[in-house]
Amino acid sequence: MMSTRLLALFQPHAVRRSLPQICSARLSSLRRQHENITTAFCQPGSCFFNKSDDHKQRIWPPLLAGHSCGTRFFSLTPAGIVNAAPASVQPYLRLMRLDKPIGTWLLYLPCMWSIGLAADPGCLPDLRMLALFGVGALLMRGAGCTINDMWDKDFDKKVSRTATRPIASGEITSFQALVFLGGQLSLALGVLLCLNYYSIALGAASLSLVVTYPLMKRITYWPQFVLGLTFNWGALLGWSAVKGSCDWSVCLPLYVSGVMWTLIYDTIYAHQDKDDDLKVGVKSTALRFQENTKLWLSGFTGAMLSGLVLAGANADQTLPYYCAVCAVAIHLAHQIYTVDFNRPEDCWKKFASNRNLGLLLFLGIVTGNLWKKRNDHQYETQLNSISN
Repeated sequence: MMSTRLLALFQPHAVRRSLPQICSARLSSLRRQHENITTAFCQPGSCFFNKSDDHKQRIWPPLLAGHSCGTRFFSLTPAGIVNAAPASVQPYLRLMRLDKPIGTWLLYLPCMWSIGLAADPGCLPDLRMLALFGVGALLMRGAGCTINDMWDKDFDKKVSRTATRPIASGEITSFQALVFLGGQLSLALGVLLCLNYYSIALGAASLSLVVTYPLMKRITYWPQFVLGLTFNWGALLGWSAVKGSCDWSVCLPLYVSGVMWTLIYDTIYAHQDKDDDLKVGVKSTALRFQENTKLWLSGFTGAMLSGLVLAGANADQTLPYYCAVCAVAIHLAHQIYTVDFNRPEDCWKKFASNRNLGLLLFLGIVTGNLWKKRNDHQYETQLNSISN
C-alpha cells in the first residue's frame, strides 16, 4: 500500500497537479490577509502578482525572496529597484534618494533647458550631453543628499518624516557615509572630465554650494535661495558644455529663472515640515513668509517668467517656446492658488508636479528650436569646417 502511494506521488502528472495547487493555496491565503493584492497566478517555475503600491514595500520583496514556486520578480519603479537590491546595499541607495527621483529631475531639468537652448537651429539637443548630464545629476543629487544627511543627522532624529533616514536611524555610520560620498564624487568627477576645460572649471566651482547649502537652514530664513543657486548651476553648465563657454545674455536670465522656480517649489515643500522646523530650530522661507507665502510665490513667478522670456528672446526662440512659457505660467498659477499649506500631502503633490512643468518647458525649447530656419551662411560655414 505504501509503495503504491509513493509511485502515485512521483508520477509526472501528479507533480504537475500538486505544485500549482500548493502555490494557489498560498496565494489565496495572502489574498485574505491583504485585500489590495488583486490577482494571483502561479505556474511551475514562475510566479506573477498584480498588487497595489501600498503593499509593495511591506509584502512584495519578502514574499518573492522566500517563495519556492518561482523566481524573484520586481517592479522597475525606483522604489522597486531599491527594494529588490541586496539588503546591505539598500541603505546606501536610500541615502542617495534613489527611491525618490523627483530631486534628481529638479536638478537635471535646468541642464536640459540649457542644452536645448544651445542646440543649433533646426536641430535636436545633443543626446550625448543629455545622457552625461543625466548621470551627473543622479550622482550629484545623491552626493548632496549624503552631505545633507551627514550635517542634519541630529535634526533628522527629531522629525518623524526624516527619522528613518539611514544615518539618523543608525543603518549607516558617518564614516561609511563619508566613504560613500567619496565614491559618488569620484564618479561625478569622471563625468565632469568628459566636458571641455571651461565647463570643468565651471562645474568644480559649484562644489562649494553643494557642501555649504545644508548649513544655511541654521543661519538664514533663505536656505531655499541657496538651494536655487545650487540646483540650477546646470543652466550655466549645459550651455558651456555644448558651446565651449557661456553666453551670459541667455544663461544668466535662464539661471535666475531657475533660482526663482526653486524658491517656488521648495517653499511649498518646506511647508510640510514647518511645525517640526520650529521645534528643532531650523529656518526656511515657509517660516519667513508664513501667511504671505502665496504673495511671495506670485512675485517669484513673475520674475521666473520674465527671465524665461528674456532668455528665449536672446536665444532667438520661436512661437512654440513662448507657448510653453504661457503653459508654465498657468501651471504655476494653479499650484500657488490651489495649494493648501496646512495639508502636507497637498504640498508634496504640488511640489512633485514641478517635474511635469520642467518637461513641458523643455518640450517647448526643443519644438521652438526645430522651427528655426537655418540660413545658407550657416550651412556654408558647417560645410567649410567639415571639408577642412
